[in-house]
Amino acid sequence: MKTVTSDSVELSAQQRLVRDSIRDICDDFDHEYWRQKDKDGEYPSEFVDELGAHGWFGVLIPEEYGGAGMGTPEVVVMMEEIAAAGGGFSAAQAIHGGIYNSVPIVRYGSEEMKEELLPSVANGDTAIQSFGLTEPNAGSDSTSIETFAKKQGDEYVINGQKIWTSRVDASDYIVLVARTTPKSEVEKRTRGISMFLVDIDEAVSEGSLEMKAIPKSASNAVHAYELWFEDLRLSADRLIGEEGNGFYQVLDGLNEERLVIAAECIGLGELAIQRGVDYANERVVFGRPIGQNQAIQHPLAKAYAELQAAKMLTYNAAAVVDEDTGAAVGAQANMAKYLAAEAAFAAADAAVQAHGGFGVATEYDVERYFREARLTRLVPITQELVLNYLGEKVLGLPRSY
Repeated sequence: MKTVTSDSVELSAQQRLVRDSIRDICDDFDHEYWRQKDKDGEYPSEFVDELGAHGWFGVLIPEEYGGAGMGTPEVVVMMEEIAAAGGGFSAAQAIHGGIYNSVPIVRYGSEEMKEELLPSVANGDTAIQSFGLTEPNAGSDSTSIETFAKKQGDEYVINGQKIWTSRVDASDYIVLVARTTPKSEVEKRTRGISMFLVDIDEAVSEGSLEMKAIPKSASNAVHAYELWFEDLRLSADRLIGEEGNGFYQVLDGLNEERLVIAAECIGLGELAIQRGVDYANERVVFGRPIGQNQAIQHPLAKAYAELQAAKMLTYNAAAVVDEDTGAAVGAQANMAKYLAAEAAFAAADAAVQAHGGFGVATEYDVERYFREARLTRLVPITQELVLNYLGEKVLGLPRSY
């Protein structure tokens, strides 16, 4: 029975419906399921397929294309619940891309592209799980990407390399970001970048795409890849939006994504605290439950308080993000991600410590939560870059990078 998740925020009727529906699905996937997926490094396809069958990949797709037509307030609830129900950050990340990678098509895709893809994404038949942006020589400096798409007649020819591209093995398409104008030829470094839709199987079969999985120690069930594109030919109608404005199209959805990532961190933190509380109530040492000791109580209580503060900020910002994309919401979204990641890490650390030696035993799961919580401080944006944003955009300090 869950005691850690709370009603610190007031949910709308639709948010409660989302929470209850997702909770019903998650109840069929227990701790052992997620433990085994992490151990085997196996994508949770059963869980993902179940969500797809219930139409949850279409949560942000307009009703006219077969989706639910919901918004960020509903997705925040959805992803928090998925993480808190037992799957942690990995479970949320397993479907995160499938929900958000359709948004550029909704906002910028041609009508033909929308009609072709969005209904099948909404019903779970087609997956757009992968987003190709990060590169070995660019990292967090996305304007320095070197993958280049050269226009030749009615086609683009793409060459380049991507890294840390997730869920390629579980996706039909990649939303690929590439330069279409050399950086040396644009007035602003944010110009000359474009977005494309790439059919993965088609690119592989043509020998234009090679990929290699990247070994890692966190979120093992969700695989990340290094990709190489060599003379990949795309029809011009695979361009998403306007050529040269891709960077701004990417930025357009960042506030929403920051808030959803924050919700996933909150869910992970709540899960970690719940397992720590359960163990602290059950484990008896020196004739009393270890949860009676303040050395165990206080770290869990402190992390819980921090999680609830991050949750309130996240939900408050989510309630207005669809109407207000200004600097105030941007600051709130970045602060929510920062605070939620820090709180999730503190929660996972407290849960491990409460378990003592069993904190590193895989059968108790909290070591997995700790690995995942550490990852949240790195992706999709590092904590330091959030602080850079706040220092410059909110506090008015000189740009530091």
